[in-house]
Amino acid sequence: MRRMLQQGALWIGLLILAGCSHYKLGTGAPRSFSTLYIPPVVARALLPQAAALVSTQVREAFLRDGRVTVVNSADAADATLQIDLERYDRETAVARSDDTGLARKLDVRLYASCTLLDLRSRQTLFTRRPVVATRGVFADSGQLQAEYQALPLLAQDLSGQIVHAVLDTW
Repeated sequence: MRRMLQQGALWIGLLILAGCSHYKLGTGAPRSFSTLYIPPVVARALLPQAAALVSTQVREAFLRDGRVTVVNSADAADATLQIDLERYDRETAVARSDDTGLARKLDVRLYASCTLLDLRSRQTLFTRRPVVATRGVFADSGQLQAEYQALPLLAQDLSGQIVHAVLDTW
């Protein structure tokens, strides 16, 4: 009886392993490009130094992801990704208890639009796709300083969403 239980457990284990042998991580959808050029981000938003920070964060996010190779020129790329920072907003999320006219916490949002062009086929894969990153900022130490410190985190959130918009199934 014990031997039959061992053999049954062995067969169940083998069936489970066989069922998982064809599993692949990721979306599984093939992309029409393997190399990507990302020109410098264009900043229309009134946010000093955001374009350079977002450019760096987006490049690093694609490098960490590893599904495409980021190249330094459009001549070496299969596709190009143009990113425009459209707008930056702040909204009071929590007012101070001693003065309701002052914010204790702000929600800051950075709006971008992305255009992806396949350079080999000259086909636009998507145009001006909106991407928004939101972050909560506590303004106890001063609003300007708090927003300045939150900008790298906001850029990191935005870059993750851009990678998702470009590489995942759409």
